[in-house]
Amino acid sequence: MREYGHRVRLATDANFKDFVLTAGLEFIPSGGDQKFLLVIKEMTGGGADYCFECVGLISLVQEAYACCRKLFLGMDKPGSQVTVPSLDIICGKTLTGSLFGGLKPKSDIAVLINRYKDKELQLDEFVTHEIRFEEINKAFDLLIEGKCLRCVIYMTNE
Repeated sequence: MREYGHRVRLATDANFKDFVLTAGLEFIPSGGDQKFLLVIKEMTGGGADYCFECVGLISLVQEAYACCRKLFLGMDKPGSQVTVPSLDIICGKTLTGSLFGGLKPKSDIAVLINRYKDKELQLDEFVTHEIRFEEINKAFDLLIEGKCLRCVIYMTNE
């Protein structure tokens, strides 16, 4: 989005501050309380234009929705329910879901692979840990503790 002139801010856990800053984004520590909402609204002049929640927790879906002016894109576990103020919907605020960002596998995966090969799509920075399959429980522990972005799990010892 930056390449199109947008300011990109990322609200996340303080464990990922270095990653966010290295990626050239503005870091906002997520708080899970009303102060966080006020900080976002003050920084953005009333609320972010767009919010994307990619973790899949109802509490974060509702927090991101509250920080947004008009459009919010989120995800959560199947069967989960989100409660939003009806006045927001009446006033035109939109809650949108998108599986894999609207990706069309037949055409888009090849494009993404080429962008990655050409160093236009930076994915390596998201890999914070590499482990063997025998240590898969360690990967889950790291995710639960919020200490990794993505783990690569090697199925063999090679």
